[in-house]
Parts: sequence; structure tokens; C-alpha cells
Amino acid sequence: MKKEEKTNVMRILDQKKINYVSHCYADTDAISGEEVAAVLRQDPNRVFKTLVTIANSNSYYVFLIPVNRELDLKKAAKAVGEKSISMIKAKDLLPLTGYIHGGCSPIGMKKSYKTVIDASASDFDTIIFSGGKIGYQVELSLDDLKQVLRFDSEDIKLPSIRSY
Repeated sequence: MKKEEKTNVMRILDQKKINYVSHCYADTDAISGEEVAAVLRQDPNRVFKTLVTIANSNSYYVFLIPVNRELDLKKAAKAVGEKSISMIKAKDLLPLTGYIHGGCSPIGMKKSYKTVIDASASDFDTIIFSGGKIGYQVELSLDDLKQVLRFDSEDIKLPSIRSY
């Protein structure tokens, strides 16, 4: 039996004795967050993506929102006290965070950045987000996440434009 690969995020959580569930989808061709949620058979509202932004002040901010939603840049800027923010370029992600696009986790970045998680996360006992490597996700409660990450909770996503 193959031993499950541990990511840095999992090692950090283990080190702090924080309970989490790891999910692996490395053997699938899921790319988008919604595909990952589908492969893991999870509610896409409970699976979060990690977005890194830069403000006019040249400060960086991290936002977590459900994979099936888009970040509201105006709400996000207001949540961190900035006039405006924009997404960083994909090529800037690795040198800034230590993570590549598609495998960016709010846990274990090279530096700590102000982090805001969409308020909808509190609707769930646990949320799922990147384990720090493409193909890996971790699931934990917001209370447990608070032990390794300082974050605020605000409504930062655009209103849903989908009708089912």
C-alpha cells in the first residue's frame, strides 16, 4: 500500500496537532475548483480557493472564497482597508508565496499576509482548501484553522449569477 504523500501544509497541521482530513485528487484530471469539488463529491460552496491580490499600496492580501464564486474586488478591498486591489500575476505567485497556481494554500506561505475568508465558510462545520500542492486538499474547521492562520471573515464574493 502506497503511503500518502504529506504536503508542507499537512506537516504544519501535524506539528501543531491540529485535526484535519486530507483529500487527494492527484490521479484525476480535475483542474478547476469546481472540478475538484465534483471529483471529491463535495458541495462547491464548501470547497474554497485561495486568491492572492495586491493593493495600490503594494501590500499583498490573501482571500479564500468558494470555488464556484468570484472575488468581489471592491468588497475585498474594503475588507482590508484599501481603496482598490487586483489579482497578482500568476508568475508572481511562486516567488511571493512559495506555491504555484492551482496549489496555493493560505497555510505555510513564505510570509504572513492579511487573510480574509468569505463569511459563508461559517455555514459549514469544516471547509476544504488547497493542501499546498496540486492534487491535495485539506479539510478542517475554522476554529482549528485559527490555530495556524490569523484571518478575518467578511462577505467578499460577488453575488451568484448562476441560475440552476
